[in-house]
Order: sequence, then C-alpha cells, then structure tokens
Amino acid sequence: MQIALITGITGQDGAYLAQFLLEKGYKVYGMIRRTSFGEPNERLIYLGIQDQVELISGDLHDLSSLLRVLTEVGPDEVYNVAAQSFVHVSFHQPLLTGDITGLGAARMLEAIRLVKPDVRYYQASSSEMFGLVEPDNLPLTEKTPFHPRSPYAVAKLYAHWMTINYREAYNLFTCSGILFNHESPLRGIEFVTRKITDAVARIRLGLQNELALGNLDAKRDWGFARDYVEAMWLMLQRSTPEDYVIATGETHSVREFLEAAFGHVNLDWQDYVTQDQRYLRPSEVPILLGSPRRAEEDLGWKPRVSFEELAKMMVDADVERYENLLRVADPSSIRENGVRISLPIGSVTG
Repeated sequence: MQIALITGITGQDGAYLAQFLLEKGYKVYGMIRRTSFGEPNERLIYLGIQDQVELISGDLHDLSSLLRVLTEVGPDEVYNVAAQSFVHVSFHQPLLTGDITGLGAARMLEAIRLVKPDVRYYQASSSEMFGLVEPDNLPLTEKTPFHPRSPYAVAKLYAHWMTINYREAYNLFTCSGILFNHESPLRGIEFVTRKITDAVARIRLGLQNELALGNLDAKRDWGFARDYVEAMWLMLQRSTPEDYVIATGETHSVREFLEAAFGHVNLDWQDYVTQDQRYLRPSEVPILLGSPRRAEEDLGWKPRVSFEELAKMMVDADVERYENLLRVADPSSIRENGVRISLPIGSVTG
C-alpha cells in the first residue's frame, strides 16, 4: 500500500486530494499543527472521509517536527499544499506569508533530503507567480518568465525555485504544479468566487441586499479543484520529475463569473453588485491564462468541469447550505448578524 503525507489537508486542495488518494487505495496521513487537533475538520467531514485519514502533528515553521513526521510516517509521496494562500492578506502579513508559504516548503525539502530522500515530492506552485505579463506572452507556459506582484506570489516563487534546486542539487524527485485558479464548494469564503456564490445564495433567499467587490475586470483561468488534484498525483507517477502548468486554457473576468452565478438563479448581478476601493490590490494582476498543452501531452490530463458548470455547482452548494441553516435558525437573526457560512455544511458533493 502506498503511503501519502499531505500538508494542508484541511484546506480545499488537501481535502480533495485526500479523497482522491483514498479512492486510489493509499494510506493517507494529514499533517496539522498541534493547536488544530480537536477542531472540526469541516471539509473532511463534508467529503465523508474524516475517519479514513490519520492526522499527525507537524508544523512547517519547525524543521524538527518535519523530521519527526517523515520518520514516523515513512511516506512514498509528500504533497505540500499548505500555505497562507490569500493574496490580499499577504500584503498585510508579508513576513508570515513568506515564512509559511516560502520557507515552509524549504524546510520540508530539507527534511526530505535528510530523512527520506527516496520520497516523491509535490509542491503547490501558483499562477500568481507569473504576475504582470505582456499580452503577447499569453497563454502562459512552463517557459514564461515570472513577474510576481504580491508577497504571496513572491513566496510561492521562492518555494518553486527551491523545489527545482533540490531536484538539481540532490537528485530528489521533486516537482511543482503551477496551478491556475481552481475553485469548488470547498473554497474559502475570502476568495472572490466563493464570496460571490455565497452572496448569490443569501440574496436569492432574502438574507442580503448587495455585494461589494473590487476589480470586476480582472481575468482568471478558473477550473474545478477536484480535477486539479488528479494532476498533482499524475505528476508523481512519472518516471522523471518535471514541472507543469495546470489550467483550462480559458480566461474569464469577474464580471463573467457574476453573470454565470447570478444568472443561474435568474437574477441580474448589476442590481446587487457595487465596487469598493477597499478590495483592490496595491498591485493588480490584470489577466492570467494558462496553457495545459504539456500536461495534456505528458500526463494525459484534461479539465472535466467547465466554467459555467463550476459557477452553477458552487451556487447550488451555497443555496443548499443556507436552506439547511434556515431550517434550524431564525432568518431575521441571520440577516441582522450577517452570518456567513465559511465552510461547507449539508450533503456530500464533489
């Protein structure tokens, strides 16, 4: 039986990845901080796998804990999907973001070199590393130069290059997936897609009247997170480690996501959405569009869920969450207190 260790297992990608690997017959360990033990792991519960994974204490801040975890678990594969992953927050907490997202990956790589050099390692890189790009360079590929535009992107780029460095310097099996935006009903409420679909559900059910957003013209290459974790696994099944762009090959604006989400419940987004300067980034990334060609050719990977299907899926999940909440709660209390469902509750999907 193959053994996998996942950092960030309680997040969107970690939960879907755990589900995927369990279906493949893996023994799955999830590394979480000691302070998180005993807390509800809503995403794992939502997917119905909370009793099928084994949680182990470890911290990307602490090299000694990573050495211990690798020794105790003895994994065949390590998936590092833990990070401070909210771009807006990284401008307010650049040092924390750098320590977790950047140095955390370096600590894990060093622990692997010292304890388990035969392990296969996956690093979650990000399309945000490309940052400011010229239109002539689209779509973005594995050979496109990077120009990060946020502390988060800079930290991710450090982790990305350290992954390459450990591969070249120590002959380790390390690879990076340069994943473009990937969403799902498990997405955190702070991300724009989930913020939109949560608001659509609340407006549809009479719990909210408007939605304030930042840049509506930003364009992103949006896919379904469950599709993308398959690509992570496929990278580690190859005979040689390489880095891949994982994307849909389509780009859509925030306006288009609004149209798809509100339109799904027969509402006009322009009746409810306002723009607020508070939600603008200090340095914006206008457009991201990736080329999945190499992933298709080498890995046989293709996205299965379309942009429109993704928006509808997320809206339906949020509507269901609030309908379940309304069965047991007073609607006026939800409106007055601004209750938002940050993590999934309700029936299992995905």
